Amino acid sequence: MAPLRSSAIVATALSLLACFQSSIAGPVVRRSDLAVKDYHPAPRAWANLGRAPEDHLIHLTIGLTQSRFAELERHLYEVSDPSHSRYGQHLSAEEVHELVKPSKDASAAVHAWLEDYGVELDQLKYSPAKDFVSVTLPVEAVEDLLDTEYSVYEHDDGSTMVRTEGYSLPLHLHEHISTVQPTNSWARLNGRRERTNEIVKRSLTAEKRSSHALEVENWGPPPAPLPLPSNATVEAACNFSAVTPDCLRTLYGTLDYEVKAAGINKIAHTSYLGESSNRSDISIFLSKYRPEATAYAWEFTEVSVAGGNVYNGTSDAADGNDREANLDSEYIIGISYPTPLTTYNVGGENPTFMPDINTPTNSDEPYLAWTMYMAGLPDDEVPQVISTSYGDDEQTVSRSYAQAVCNQFAQLGARGVTLFFSSGDFGVGADSTCYSNVDNTTYMFIPSFPTDCPYVTTVGATRNYPEVAADRLLSSGLTFASGAGFSNYFDMPAYQASTVDAYVASLDGLYDGFYNKSGRAYPDISCIGQTFPTIWNGSTLSLVGTSGSSPICASVFTLLNDALIAEGKPPMGFINPWLYSIGHTLFTDVTNGSSKGCNTTGFPAAPGWDAVSGWGTPYLPDLLEFFGVKK
Repeated sequence: MAPLRSSAIVATALSLLACFQSSIAGPVVRRSDLAVKDYHPAPRAWANLGRAPEDHLIHLTIGLTQSRFAELERHLYEVSDPSHSRYGQHLSAEEVHELVKPSKDASAAVHAWLEDYGVELDQLKYSPAKDFVSVTLPVEAVEDLLDTEYSVYEHDDGSTMVRTEGYSLPLHLHEHISTVQPTNSWARLNGRRERTNEIVKRSLTAEKRSSHALEVENWGPPPAPLPLPSNATVEAACNFSAVTPDCLRTLYGTLDYEVKAAGINKIAHTSYLGESSNRSDISIFLSKYRPEATAYAWEFTEVSVAGGNVYNGTSDAADGNDREANLDSEYIIGISYPTPLTTYNVGGENPTFMPDINTPTNSDEPYLAWTMYMAGLPDDEVPQVISTSYGDDEQTVSRSYAQAVCNQFAQLGARGVTLFFSSGDFGVGADSTCYSNVDNTTYMFIPSFPTDCPYVTTVGATRNYPEVAADRLLSSGLTFASGAGFSNYFDMPAYQASTVDAYVASLDGLYDGFYNKSGRAYPDISCIGQTFPTIWNGSTLSLVGTSGSSPICASVFTLLNDALIAEGKPPMGFINPWLYSIGHTLFTDVTNGSSKGCNTTGFPAAPGWDAVSGWGTPYLPDLLEFFGVKK
């Protein structure tokens, strides 16, 4: 469909506004019946520039309470617990949808509320389980619906978006609605970078807020790989100033593994910030480091979700895009080929305010946009392993939004999907930024989201051999350190309680008051996270970050799934209950280093689980032996 011209855009906005204004004679719900549903103040870096234009359009998403989520969670833990009789018996999409669909009362109440405020029901769009309802409305209509005021907020880096700090709902709807977005989510991983003056800046603010791979230096032409005999040792295969796929395949024991179930087993990664995988760059990378996979650079699947970008044959170098996506694709293919790769390039971004355009931007919250897309896929199209290398400070999102997104991840886990998330790149928090959003004065460690969700597996970073927790002083003056922390939103799940409690006790009061001892702790595991040669714009960048660690660990588990599926066994699915109960014995313990940040040395590495490397790093031959499957 051709894009709307500016006159049509304005007409669309004015038409929607006129329809809304003419459809109601006055407020149906008395203001005395309203109560604040959610309030989350703008973080320190955001300045209120004033009221948003009333005809600016918002793509509103309303989350309905999932009627049987507790039952879904029970199923998730049962099929993920190796000691349970249902271990590995993952649910189908239909079974999951049945468990999370809203009650009839909830749906009826929300529909009646929307109709009372002039919203026509045929305008609504639904998620597969109908637990999310979306509609596009002008700001004036949304403000009336939510009894709030939207403003234009500008970040320190110059990016802008339309937000409100809180909203109200009729009291009888509080039990039926879990979240309404976009309202008070301030996450910036999804800030659109369309214009040249909005290029991702490699400043403290931009670096700390996206779990993007951090650039160390530009090497020019790709360095030649080391000659590698079939029985090479790690010392022979690896130069840790340039960590190549062959080094990683040797280090994690995947070098001589032969893929057997490529027709069934799949892996994927997500991309945000307008990124896509540049096939030309990936072809150069593979020709150097995995020659037999070179042609696959033009064959893997790219999927646009909510208007996300796809590779169109040109370079996005001028916009600073695609470094992250290239890193993920290059190393996933470099390790797990010929397992099919899918990249989900997600739009669904926070609505960047452009006062001369009154049209719906890609304004879905990105994680919700992606999870709703995945919920609609049939089971045989959902990859068994998915890696995500993006995140933000937990306190930039409201608790209700974080919970809604995390619950969506639980649905994927119940369907047998392993979700890996990078833990972040600034230890317990970027220096000099570790202040509570509540009062802007309380100093505290800053956990990340969605790495703190208990239904995902969070991956920290290591370096060198034997591996130690990653840290590096960058040319920007920042210190890269493996992200670590304890959630202030999510309680510590039972599967990790005894382990983490023992670690906290071993700290003997260190950093008491800076973190939540009863919160979900991360990371869960680690993989190498420094000095990845990455082809971008035809040249080689050396990148560091847990953004590389997550796809590497994901690739190792993809090969484990391949072996399991080839012998008729189910894929691993949500691995954390297995990991904390017995699987950790198969990991290489990392006992040196710390999660430097917030002007401290951070949490220290220790024998067993620790809040810098988790349980350590995987080794495929040990995993295969444990499950009794062949290489």
